[in-house]
Amino acid sequence: MRIIHTALAASLLALPAVATAQKGAALDDAAIVGIFDAANTWDISTGSLANRQGARADVKEFGAMLARDHKAVQQQGRDLAKKLGVTPTPVAADFALKKDYDATMKQLKTLHGAAFDKAFLEHEVAYHKAVIDAVTHAFLPAIKNGELKAFVEKVAPAFAAHEAAAENLLKK
Repeated sequence: MRIIHTALAASLLALPAVATAQKGAALDDAAIVGIFDAANTWDISTGSLANRQGARADVKEFGAMLARDHKAVQQQGRDLAKKLGVTPTPVAADFALKKDYDATMKQLKTLHGAAFDKAFLEHEVAYHKAVIDAVTHAFLPAIKNGELKAFVEKVAPAFAAHEAAAENLLKK
């Protein structure tokens, strides 16, 4: 599982290079909105899986909260993109983050009990750390639209809260 977390973190940290290589252009608002939307979809999915498959009640509750929070942020992002006339650049199937998400879900689906809870929480810590780093060092400096930038800045603290919650649950 550590290999999956390391690959995920490396992929998130390399987002600008991946977006450039994938689309042949700099990381722009449309690419950021597309990646942001996909990242929310992926955490909705992992959170929902934890809500169904987690062993501990607090892990199930955390998974449900992740799914709710990411659905809300995803919808807000979609509404803002529509308002701004930004068409999200779809994330390609061969995009490194998509591959990492697929591998993580495949692995998590094979685990049960305490092993699932531990692997899921470790994933969420690594995922949110990497997202925070990507938002801070790649997305925010690249965003051109002021409203989009303000939105990302507004929701960024939730990423830190999710990371802290996962870390606290790991300690139990």
